[in-house]
Amino acid sequence: MIEILLTVIFIALFVWTAKLLFKISWGIAKILATVLLVLAVPVLALCLIFAGGVTLLIPILIVAGVVGIIKLFT
Repeated sequence: MIEILLTVIFIALFVWTAKLLFKISWGIAKILATVLLVLAVPVLALCLIFAGGVTLLIPILIVAGVVGIIKLFT
């Protein structure tokens, strides 16, 4: 009878410990995700601005080149 009681107690303790470990690891994962997000968003924004700027520069340079060639020959 004591063996059954101890087995139930140890299983309950194991479940309680597993729940606690999940809560702790979930908290740590949320903290790490927040830190990575705070670091990654500005870098992403800078990369998008730079890539968008380069994409916009190509048509502007083409138009400026055409205007320069027209002014050169007129």
